[in-house]
Amino acid sequence: MKNLLKLIAVAVLATSAYAADKETTLTGEGKCAKCALHKADKCQNVVEVKEKGSDKTTIYYLTGEVSQKFHKDNLCSDSKKVTVTGKISEKDGKKEIEVSKIEAAKS
Repeated sequence: MKNLLKLIAVAVLATSAYAADKETTLTGEGKCAKCALHKADKCQNVVEVKEKGSDKTTIYYLTGEVSQKFHKDNLCSDSKKVTVTGKISEKDGKKEIEVSKIEAAKS
């Protein structure tokens, strides 16, 4: 019985590690955390994603060079619908995405 429990624990940990490495694509309202939301001391992209079947939104802070390059000409002075692909994590109670791709969402 102990061996079975150990095997299950190892399987759960392996699945969790795999899920953290998987890229996810989200579409939502891209904004500047400083300029639009007043939630940061310096400019940083975020995407607000509405949960399906609810009015609740989740804010994801976008990280990485791809996100930074997109910021100045696209989200610092104006919010727009974007599609973001990257790896999701959580840091200091905030959801983050290490961005591998970001673009204006197709209507």
